[in-house]
Amino acid sequence: MKLATLSHRDETFVAAIDSDAATARPISIDGRPVSDMLELIGHAASGGSCSQGDPIPLGEATVLAPIPRPRRNVMCVGKNYYEHAHEFTKSGFDSSASSASDAVPKAPIIFTKMPESVVGPDTAIGYPGNQCEQLDYEAELGVVIGKAGQSIKPENAMDHVFGFVVINDLTARDLQAVHKQWFLGKSFETSCPMGPWLVTADEVDSGDLQVQCWVNGELRQNSNTRDLIFDIPTLIATLSRGMTLLPGDVIATGTPVGVGIGFTPPKFLQPGDKVEVEITGLGRLSNTIR
Repeated sequence: MKLATLSHRDETFVAAIDSDAATARPISIDGRPVSDMLELIGHAASGGSCSQGDPIPLGEATVLAPIPRPRRNVMCVGKNYYEHAHEFTKSGFDSSASSASDAVPKAPIIFTKMPESVVGPDTAIGYPGNQCEQLDYEAELGVVIGKAGQSIKPENAMDHVFGFVVINDLTARDLQAVHKQWFLGKSFETSCPMGPWLVTADEVDSGDLQVQCWVNGELRQNSNTRDLIFDIPTLIATLSRGMTLLPGDVIATGTPVGVGIGFTPPKFLQPGDKVEVEITGLGRLSNTIR
């Protein structure tokens, strides 16, 4: 099922997107409209059911991020595709590796983005005040947790997944280089475009998804989740060792080769650029640099 958070006639609600992606059906629990995707995910985790209302034209609504404000930071994974790991180390922006032999990490590299960094499709994005001269894009598969758990075993990890979503992990490379860590360069407001839909796990083969990114129509990234260094069960097991993953938690699984710093000279984003990220079956996320 494709799920979206919509704004329509001054109301915000969760809806199921019909197969034609032209209409949406508002979702209710016990006859009450659901206004928050986190409520729906928690309700599903407890075994509850829901109903769908009459369809409305999707073109009459504004599509927001599926989870407009996560309950806590988005958990992200750095250098999780083989070619990108080498691309990043060669770029000179990688403080996690001293040489090409260290490019591929031996354990997942984890950082986070603030809940306030999340924005939806068609939202203008960019570093506040234009105080960034090296803004970069990163197409990523997002995993949404559906069932709480701690010390989750890899073989049981997918049982804890509610669904998947497209994410663009925007990065201020100049800040990343100055501060020698990734939080400030990746956690500014509008740095986490997400959407358009959240697709439930039963409809997705997460081990075989094409991840693509275009800038002004030029295909920059084109890879497959088969090339992940650490797969989704490994990431869930790693993150849950020291904390309880909660329904609605979001994990961004890393970006493939083809980011701006991988080109010579680098291709950083400029005001007016249109960035589009698409993942098999999850829709296309489009944003413009302000």
